[in-house]
Amino acid sequence: MRLQAIDIHQSYRSGDRHTEVLKGLTVEARTGEKLFLCGPSGAGKTTLLYVLAGLEAPKTGKVLIDDRSIYQLNRQQRALMRSQTSGFIFQRYFLLPELTAFENVLSPSMISGSPRPDRARELLQLVGLGDRLEHLPDQLSGGEQQRVAIARALINDPGIIFADEPTGNLDRATGGEVMGLLLSLVEESRKTLIVVTHDPGLARLGDRVLTLQDGRLT
Repeated sequence: MRLQAIDIHQSYRSGDRHTEVLKGLTVEARTGEKLFLCGPSGAGKTTLLYVLAGLEAPKTGKVLIDDRSIYQLNRQQRALMRSQTSGFIFQRYFLLPELTAFENVLSPSMISGSPRPDRARELLQLVGLGDRLEHLPDQLSGGEQQRVAIARALINDPGIIFADEPTGNLDRATGGEVMGLLLSLVEESRKTLIVVTHDPGLARLGDRVLTLQDGRLT
């Protein structure tokens, strides 16, 4: 699945203060590519990821998935397209605390109207949590929670996976294991992967690295 962003500008206003975060970025991720976004804190990496993922409309510019402009869709249409085309992995996991690991993984397929319980069990097995299906998030370690989040992102078989600092809350060894798992899963199914990371060592595992500085690509 191919993603293009063309001349993306994003800014925010707080009182009299106007902050320009993204300054005319053009980015393309090809089908099956593992693309890493790097740069210092405040460079605009996470904002760009949210814009690419359809979670935050830019002030100006276009984002296209397989040549379909996502911000020309209304909110409901865009939400449906996201559920069909992309999965998102957050740094802080964002698992629902009252749901088990199995229920968290299953939830996106429930929302899309096509529950996939067998696939949820299969994914938890693939990420090494086949014996943790009934555990709540607070009964899991950080690495285990992130594995649940990876399985959840894959449940609807999306073409693109977005990951925002997926190892940021993990120690180096656990983070390496989680990133290795994520890369192997997307490679097997030839999914496009776009990752924000501040770790240049992790970024070297991708096919291509884009570096942001002050809202621009360097």
